[in-house]
Order: sequence, then C-alpha cells, then structure tokens
Amino acid sequence: MSIEDIKRDSIAGVGTGVVRGRPADLIGRAHTEIRTYDFLDRQGIPYWQTDLGKAVYTMEECRQTEKALGAVIPKNLFLCNHRQTNFYLLIMPGEKTFRTSQVSKEVGSSRLAFAPEEWMVKLLDIRPGAVSVMGLINDKDKKVQLLIDKDLLEIPYIGCHPCVNTSCIKISVSDLLEKFLPAVGHSYMPVELF
Repeated sequence: MSIEDIKRDSIAGVGTGVVRGRPADLIGRAHTEIRTYDFLDRQGIPYWQTDLGKAVYTMEECRQTEKALGAVIPKNLFLCNHRQTNFYLLIMPGEKTFRTSQVSKEVGSSRLAFAPEEWMVKLLDIRPGAVSVMGLINDKDKKVQLLIDKDLLEIPYIGCHPCVNTSCIKISVSDLLEKFLPAVGHSYMPVELF
C-alpha cells in the first residue's frame, strides 16, 4: 500500500480485528507491549490495535495489516555512526530504498550503519523486528535522534509496533508529533529520501 493509497483511503474507522485502544486481554503479552499501551493511555493519545497472529519481520508481511489499519507501516531502521556514539531511528516509507550515504549527508554524520542489537536493547528496550517509534518511551537518556522521512509527515495515520512485532497500532501523525514526542521528550528531524 503506497502513501498515496493511504492519503486517499484513510478513515478513522478500521478493519476487522482492530480495536480502539488496548486489547481486552493482556494475559501472555510482553511487559514492553503493556507498557506502551499504559503510556499512550496516560497521555490521552488515541490509538487502534490489532494482533498479527505471529511475529512479523518484513515489510511484505505488514501489507495486510496496513489495509486493516488504514495506515502506512513504515520501515524503522535503528542506525549509528561508526564509533557507535550517535544513534538514530529512521522512519521511512516501505517502498523507498535505504541509502546510507544519503541519510548520512542529511544528518551531517559519518557514514551510518545498522546499530548492533545490544544498543537497540539498551537504548530502546526492543529487539530486531519490533523497532518502532514507540521504543522512544524507553530512551530515558535521550540518546536516539528520530529521523522522519518528509513523505510520512503528509499522511494522516501511521502504523507501528508497540515494542513487540506480534501486534500493531495505528496513531495519527499529528498526535505522534504534537503529543507523543513531547511526552517522551524527543524532537524529530525531517529528512528527504529518494
């Protein structure tokens, strides 16, 4: 599903298997997932949630969920500089190709690479496959700079994992920028990727 499809078809209502707010049954869910719902509820940020039935790891596996949620599920890449002193969470449309030189130039950093898993766990308390903007809830020391592709700023809703890759949530981009990011003490840098 392209960003243009979402702009054209997005509605507040969502598909089958999607509930407004947290799931009714929290038994067996990861602490990180419940902590995400708790945070969003405390902040009064509306969201919709759906279970995926299994862990998903690729953009292709997210296509059906995009349709059900009526939201773009972007690529979420956890990056760092060569010395592993600067960390970035890049959110970009799934159909775009990640080019490290382009992103490095945008942020004015040495050539970026994928950050090691141990940093992902230490800074965001998430594992590969579950990387999302919701991980910023856990970045208490504000070590991770959020980068958002400008195309994603033009859509009404974004989908992301609630720190686990067995569920997905939908949140409005305006709530993400105006409520969520201030609540976690983060800003974002818009980037233009081709």
